[in-house]
Amino acid sequence: MQIMKTLIFNGSPRKDGDTVYLINELTGLLNGECNVVNAYYCDISPCVDCRYCREHPGCAVNDDMQEVYEHIRGCDNIVIASPLHFSELTGKLLCVGSRLQTYYCSDKFRQITPIIKPKKGGIILVGGSNGKPDRAVQTATAMLHTMSCRQIYEPVCSLGTDEVPAAEDKAASVKIHGLADFLNKYA
Repeated sequence: MQIMKTLIFNGSPRKDGDTVYLINELTGLLNGECNVVNAYYCDISPCVDCRYCREHPGCAVNDDMQEVYEHIRGCDNIVIASPLHFSELTGKLLCVGSRLQTYYCSDKFRQITPIIKPKKGGIILVGGSNGKPDRAVQTATAMLHTMSCRQIYEPVCSLGTDEVPAAEDKAASVKIHGLADFLNKYA
């Protein structure tokens, strides 16, 4: 039997903040292996639109993203987790997301499906205020679709964490359990 693999993109700079709390809660419930890409602690440059990937597979920039591409190809599930900054994913996570351009170019310009294995996806968003997560959900969903996530669970949002930390957000905890159940089932 194949071991289920989950890749989690963490967009938080805080090693013990609300986003990491929810990631840890999720990973404690998941079957198989979990690999967390910490956007703030990886050496991943943004896409510079060099156009290499229009003609060639992969990316010309040789940094930690090369290993991330391998994890994307081999995993079963992908989760994007981020605090909200101005109702959007964090800048470092957007930087990592920009490097998914190689998948778009593979499909659009070279007519090659870059990721054959379909995946399931999830989104975890945390915000100090009670702002609207809609823009971040749209961005995360676009990133997940680009990485071949065919089924995406409803977003897990813990908002108002300046008043009630994610560790005390019972609704978010219930949704984390639902996300884990969703990801633990093979498609």
